[in-house]
Amino acid sequence: MEAARKSKVYKINTGGLIDKQKTEGNALRDGGIKTKNTLTLRGRISILSTARNRIHRGSSGMVNPGLEGVVAAQTAICFIDGQQGRMLYRGHDIHDLAAHSNFEETAFLLWHGDLPGPGRLAELGEQLRAGRTLPGEVLDLLRAIPRRTAPMDVLRSAVSFLAAYDPDAASHTREANLRKAVRLTAQFASVTAAWHRISNGGDPIAPNPDLGHASNFLYMLNGTIPDTEHAKAFDIALILHADHELNASTFAARVTAATLSDMHSAVTSAVGTLKGPLHGGANKDVMDMLDEIGEISRAEDYIREKLAAREKIPGFGHRVYKTEDPRATHLRRLSEELGRKAGDLKWYEMSRVIEQAMMELKGIACNVDFYSGSVYAAMGIPSGLFTPVFACSRITGWTAHLLEQYADNRIIRPVGAYTGPKEARYVPMDSRPA
Repeated sequence: MEAARKSKVYKINTGGLIDKQKTEGNALRDGGIKTKNTLTLRGRISILSTARNRIHRGSSGMVNPGLEGVVAAQTAICFIDGQQGRMLYRGHDIHDLAAHSNFEETAFLLWHGDLPGPGRLAELGEQLRAGRTLPGEVLDLLRAIPRRTAPMDVLRSAVSFLAAYDPDAASHTREANLRKAVRLTAQFASVTAAWHRISNGGDPIAPNPDLGHASNFLYMLNGTIPDTEHAKAFDIALILHADHELNASTFAARVTAATLSDMHSAVTSAVGTLKGPLHGGANKDVMDMLDEIGEISRAEDYIREKLAAREKIPGFGHRVYKTEDPRATHLRRLSEELGRKAGDLKWYEMSRVIEQAMMELKGIACNVDFYSGSVYAAMGIPSGLFTPVFACSRITGWTAHLLEQYADNRIIRPVGAYTGPKEARYVPMDSRPA
């Protein structure tokens, strides 16, 4: 049983600031505080902790490092139950969407809040096809960028540049932002595929208007129309990565939008955030690990050695999920199916050995990144593109959150817990040490 001694905690006043009004909470042995979250009257934010969060008391109140456990916004887009391993888009279970939906329909759901009828889905498909062709000036920019440039740096620059050629750039109505969301979704795929071709000394492949979003991306990337299995697998992967509540890149986008900056600027912030290895690069790290291990027979010993050296194993653990990531369930299956189709189950079987070792030794389940790398690799997507491909899906979630932020906006401005000196004295230049 956890200790039950009384502890002083703070709650939030109606202005969203921290009051020194005491409530009752149960202090935990590890320093966390178990208490109910308290929201402002507008339901905007809570600074109080959930159980076992690391809490520090600063001059401005309670501090949750990394904002862990902090409720920073209300959203109707994505729900996650980390204890039960559930994930919903607009109330629809991710397992149902992966089994029955497609990426275009899922994008519509995220943007509009409901599933489209045949006419509205066909209209969205036409809009996506119309948005695939990049302005010539953007292709010229891609050709001018040094080929050694990281793909995420290219995507970040291209998104910012695309704003100059968007016909709705000066309009910030919901209708204009919806059109931007569709265009950006189409353009992300085209930029990623075009850069892959250009950086390898080739020419971009024009989009194929007869193909859906997932199939067209693989076609622009590899130059051949993908078979049904690969197209379906990539479509499912896009669905699974489309949104994930207030992850770091989505939060960065909402912070930018909260200043009433434009959608392209907010998406550029998200791309820059996704680039960070603690957010978007884990699936590439997984493939690098599999390459380093080399053989299935070495996998378990490799994991034991890494854990003994206190090294992190990529693709395991999650800030939110305390059980299996529901997205990993589908990617595990796809990894096996595509490996079997290719006649090479090496990556899948090696991954299973690693997964079982991690569960036995650490009791940690894999996350979405663990199997996505081998799924992408089976489709001919090089590991350097894994994070941009992630962005090609997540652009739908980012823009859905931006639409939500703009609809009920309040600038996001948390307070900081000052830890510096408060009585520093100004010393004239001639009295300072050399």
